[in-house]
Amino acid sequence: MTGTNSSPPPSRTTIGPVAHRRILSVWLSRLAIDRWRLASGLAPGEGADAEPTALIIETAHGPRIEAANPAGLAAGARSGMMLADARALCPSLKVSPSDPAGDHDFLEKLALWALRWGPWSAMDAPDGVLVDVTAVAHLFGGEEKLLADAKAKFAARGLAARMAIAPTAGAAWAMAHYGPDAAILWRQDDIASRLADLPVAALRLDQDVLSVLRRLGLKRIGDLTDRFEESAGRDALHRRFRNRKSPGANPLVRLDQLLGQVPEPLLPVIPQEMPLVQRRLMEPIRHRDLLDQVLVDLAADMARELEGLGQGARRLDLGMWRVDGEVIIRRLELAAATREAGHIARLFGAKLDDIDAGFGIECVRLRASWAEPLALAQADIESAAEEHGTSLAACIDRLTVRLGPDAVRKPVLHASHIPERAQRWQRPLVPEPPSQGELAFHARPLKLLDRAEKIAVLYATPDGYPQRFRWRGNVHEVVRVEGPERIAPEWWREKGTARLRDYYRIEDGDGRRYWIYRLGIIGDGRGGMPDWFLQGLCA
Repeated sequence: MTGTNSSPPPSRTTIGPVAHRRILSVWLSRLAIDRWRLASGLAPGEGADAEPTALIIETAHGPRIEAANPAGLAAGARSGMMLADARALCPSLKVSPSDPAGDHDFLEKLALWALRWGPWSAMDAPDGVLVDVTAVAHLFGGEEKLLADAKAKFAARGLAARMAIAPTAGAAWAMAHYGPDAAILWRQDDIASRLADLPVAALRLDQDVLSVLRRLGLKRIGDLTDRFEESAGRDALHRRFRNRKSPGANPLVRLDQLLGQVPEPLLPVIPQEMPLVQRRLMEPIRHRDLLDQVLVDLAADMARELEGLGQGARRLDLGMWRVDGEVIIRRLELAAATREAGHIARLFGAKLDDIDAGFGIECVRLRASWAEPLALAQADIESAAEEHGTSLAACIDRLTVRLGPDAVRKPVLHASHIPERAQRWQRPLVPEPPSQGELAFHARPLKLLDRAEKIAVLYATPDGYPQRFRWRGNVHEVVRVEGPERIAPEWWREKGTARLRDYYRIEDGDGRRYWIYRLGIIGDGRGGMPDWFLQGLCA
């Protein structure tokens, strides 16, 4: 394997057409621990980082270690080990909660920061970044200097990183994880020979697949490539793994991606500009009327920012910095994209009644954390003269602010014959999902109970229609019956013991109408005697 002391071919550092892609793989081997240390304001090996420490996550069997610092690793703590086992080896082991979501967000920001070395970058979750450095190495004086610059930049941020450059993402990943640090592989034709001695784990395979390969005696990448040269060996592997669709579960796909024989799609991280406006006040404010005026000004500024970008806000975050350093955050989610300043100010005004300004607020900031395209439109002269806020979106926004974000929903049809699954609830102005096929239903009751209630039924024959039933303590005589309507269970989502339903529309002696069903048939082999349920009230 070629290291950083190799001399690149001249064509690799010149401007013009490039024969092969060049991918930089960065492996942040201690991402979670480094992020915890940086958040704690600690230098490597100093303070709390000098003591054995592990990051844990709660599981059904107790706390499990997700990562450990160097002192913890030296004491015997390992990723995946239960905390009780680790403390048996090191009773003084200190713990902190792991934060996978925070680590993912931190990695996404690192992927954006890594755009300094190439035109696009991608997250290599959970602890890596891929950067396309094709035809850009000459800007750094060659790929060796590019790697040296990347190493220095990550070290300056306090992050431990291993990296490599290769013609494919798979080869770069394999070298970064299992090869020498800062390695460079120049030719795609050399991948098989240079990586032959690396373990099969360098193919980014699932653990169960690695176990199967080891049992077959395939421990190195070279063992797989040797089998590929024999048609019988490749056919045998193909038969064993042909049903594995995921790339991580199929060594044939991973090896072809490593060698560059099949493309590997990568999802670039695209920076999103978040419109932000703020007011730094000359004097801290404590009174509500002054805060309302600042909010009106910020809403107008935000409207101009959004109009310039051709966007409308769906989520707005209002931050207020007090003199004592405390930050007050209020968030607003809108039913539809808007940049109407007056509407935004009115909605936020309803969220400021409980604000405690303390000794005063000295800075107010408004940010659109979620925006959607919103085209410019010619306003009608007469309607523009009327007061804004009578639209459906504005009405829903006001109800949401007053009642809560989950209080306003609308029902949408769902393709299912099971009555309680035939509709779902979603946000009011979210587009309805595409139709999953037209379903022909019989007449349905106007009101369905949230949950079908069990009733006691008397009937003439085991499979006949009901004659009398008891519901909520009252006995009802059945005078009219319509049915049955048979509905079969959804076999693709329920167990094989699920029973049929026979629905009846019935009317009692007082003229009240109900929708009831019998769950199961006598002798169907799926349970005992059938049960009866009342599910709806008819008109």
